[in-house]
Amino acid sequence: MSAHAKNLSARSVVAIYPGSFDPLTNGHLDLIFRAAKLADRLIVAVLNNSQKQALFTVAERMEMIRLSVEGTENVEVDSFDGLLVDYAARRQAAVVVRGIRAISDYEIELQMALINRRLRPETETIFLMAREEFSYVSSRMIKEIFSLGGDVGSFVPPLVSERLREKLQS
Repeated sequence: MSAHAKNLSARSVVAIYPGSFDPLTNGHLDLIFRAAKLADRLIVAVLNNSQKQALFTVAERMEMIRLSVEGTENVEVDSFDGLLVDYAARRQAAVVVRGIRAISDYEIELQMALINRRLRPETETIFLMAREEFSYVSSRMIKEIFSLGGDVGSFVPPLVSERLREKLQS
């Protein structure tokens, strides 16, 4: 075996799937489970963005993700603020996973991927296409449907649906 091949076989691929996850959707979960098959370790990283008015706290979002991925051994849940590439460097992640639902997502994600590559060339971005049944679902739409009294149960994990109902009652 060549030195290069030994290096590759000993290497562990750490990937980050960043996002606000406010709230976590079935589309997010699908991407988490699919990305977990591509990496030795997948870090689902909740962005702590104080400039956005979130429905759930970072701690609440992290807990819902943890409970929803329970049993998936190579998935870890964490949070970060600041630049994603700085977080990737701290976590020694070589890959950033991003989901694409439509062409409009691609344009925005491509810009971010190119900027991230310029800031930290060692970090590669991988785009995963949303499954058809999730291609129209976004956290923003879930929050809007929910705020207008609509049923979002088919778009989010049962735990998230329950937590949304609790928010409505408080």
